[in-house]
Amino acid sequence: MTDTTPGPSTVLPALPPLSAQAELLIELGVHEIAGLSADEIRDFAAETDGEGALLAVHPDRAPASALAPLLRRDGKPGFVVVDMPDVDAFTPCAVELPDAPLYLVTGLDRGDHMANWSPDEALPALTKEDRTPLLLSEGIHWVLQQSDALERNRCFMTIGSRLRKTDGSLDARTPAIWISNGTGRDGRERRNAPKVGWCWWNNRHTWLGFASTTGRRP
Repeated sequence: MTDTTPGPSTVLPALPPLSAQAELLIELGVHEIAGLSADEIRDFAAETDGEGALLAVHPDRAPASALAPLLRRDGKPGFVVVDMPDVDAFTPCAVELPDAPLYLVTGLDRGDHMANWSPDEALPALTKEDRTPLLLSEGIHWVLQQSDALERNRCFMTIGSRLRKTDGSLDARTPAIWISNGTGRDGRERRNAPKVGWCWWNNRHTWLGFASTTGRRP
């Protein structure tokens, strides 16, 4: 059994101000993906008190498949693994989102202290701490705004997004964001690129923590 005694998580630099986050989303064209004007994103950032929070676009407006290629590391774009063509079917599971195209994610934590835990072990521990796991789209937003959030051997899962099958059960795959080694079907040209992939619900990985939040608000 994995040792589930919490240890320290890495303290990351503060997120940029909301105004700077808004400008980056506009520069990347996220507003167009979401069907929003640049002014709508700027106005939200200007009118919202959100120091230290992450500005996120609702996944219904900006799905993971559209956001992942915007990631960059070592000049290489992000990508979704080839065996996850249904990435956008991984939707919020037991996570309530604000009914708005834009919202804030507060109290982010990468969950380094949960490295080598399985999702099955991590989820009840997060719930006990009054935290909820990040959605895949939120994790991508985080890395877009703060590249330091993704480090070798300190990457993270986003188990707030799950795929519910037609029989009502949950798919055993759980999404994660990490860094490609350029092996297998990734291709050598993708070595060091940001990668959206998946792991099994009951598996453990020493290099994957569990990203979470203290809350979401419009």
